[in-house]
Amino acid sequence: MKPAPTDTVLPPSVSAADGSWCVYIILSSDERLYTGITNNLPKRWQAHSNGSGARFFRGRRPQTLLYRELQESRSSASKREYEIKQLKRDAKLALIATQQHLDWHSLLGLDKE
Repeated sequence: MKPAPTDTVLPPSVSAADGSWCVYIILSSDERLYTGITNNLPKRWQAHSNGSGARFFRGRRPQTLLYRELQESRSSASKREYEIKQLKRDAKLALIATQQHLDWHSLLGLDKE
């Protein structure tokens, strides 16, 4: 597996609401990790929060956006999503730890559940 690109040097205004694709990991209300892709992270967060997003969130709520990784295209985002989904929980937590100093909710203006 290739290492995650570091996008933490990008200005906070680059929020994947500008059409660029990203892979993200959300901690759910029952402590599960959900991985997905989008080209509009604030809109996708809202959809997950109100139950109109992924089926995964129909019985639980998104709690915290833990990780975000920008990608060049939908194709590369889908491939990276697949790679992350294949990881065991410990490996996902190690990936998340690389961005633990970031508060994605503040940076992207997301409501916290």
